[in-house]
Amino acid sequence: MGRCYPHLNLEERRKLAKWLDAKIPIKEIADNLARAPSTIYREIRRNFYHDEELPELNGYHAVNAQDQYEKRRAVHRKLIRHPELMAAVLDGFDAGWSPEQIAGRMKLERHPTRVSHETIYRYAYSKDGRAEKFYRHLPEHRRRRRPRGTRKHHGRRFLDELAIAHRPDMVADRNQFGHWECDLVMFRKEFGKANVTSLVERVSRYAVVLKNPDRQSKPVMESLIESLSPLPANARRSITFDRGTEFTAWQYLKAGLGVDSWFCDPQSPWQKGTVENTNNRLRRYLPRKADPTAFTNRYLGSICDRLNATPRKCLGYQTPSEVFRAKLMEGEP
Repeated sequence: MGRCYPHLNLEERRKLAKWLDAKIPIKEIADNLARAPSTIYREIRRNFYHDEELPELNGYHAVNAQDQYEKRRAVHRKLIRHPELMAAVLDGFDAGWSPEQIAGRMKLERHPTRVSHETIYRYAYSKDGRAEKFYRHLPEHRRRRRPRGTRKHHGRRFLDELAIAHRPDMVADRNQFGHWECDLVMFRKEFGKANVTSLVERVSRYAVVLKNPDRQSKPVMESLIESLSPLPANARRSITFDRGTEFTAWQYLKAGLGVDSWFCDPQSPWQKGTVENTNNRLRRYLPRKADPTAFTNRYLGSICDRLNATPRKCLGYQTPSEVFRAKLMEGEP
């Protein structure tokens, strides 16, 4: 089967209008745009501007052609043509579902009219969707969509045998001391790529906070090695991460510290709920609007001291510091 017809973009339409005004032959224009002549003829026929009152304005105008193209596309969008479908999509967002989950559920329930997740994304980043700020409903709240061909998939960087499903039960059940969870605390883009590593031990809820200048994986791992290396081996057995690019240098961590690494399933941060809960507590002292480059090690240390000295119900109202110290003293094998 042949490829689907690729519509011209605004830049191509601007060039077309300029060359038409210069009386350049259609075949030459098609060659310049690396398009078929039939594509150029079709474009002119579809988007030619006619003005009965002022015929001198008749012609092919790039911006007008782009507007006509976008209007035709909008007329055929399911989410515009079917308000009940839009309502169902919004109900899914209200329930915390992703576009893929919404579309999948519609298919499972055999809705008479349904959409694919790609249709939902396309609407979100269309002219109408941007006007409504529809992107706010999406999981990552991106104002602009990355081109599909440039999206990066990092799952292959994490071995299947290191998936959280293979993590020993004694880790999952918190029956053994020395297993940690790790995440990055991010801040507003205007402050650059600086961030903070949050690290928490699963049994004691003991937290460590570290400053990072950016999200490069190897420096993040070096910071973890430096922080955990003074501890005895029984206090640093494993770390559970999500699948962010900042954790792809896990082999460097293994070589430098001998610590096992486990990775959550894709898009499943809830599987490391201990550090997610710790991040929520940290936000009281490290709000997203704060400038992370201004944080000193002393300030971050004071935050850790406060968190680790706070009684926790899950610890029988002992503090994380007390439990952590007791576990160290036990010298659990």
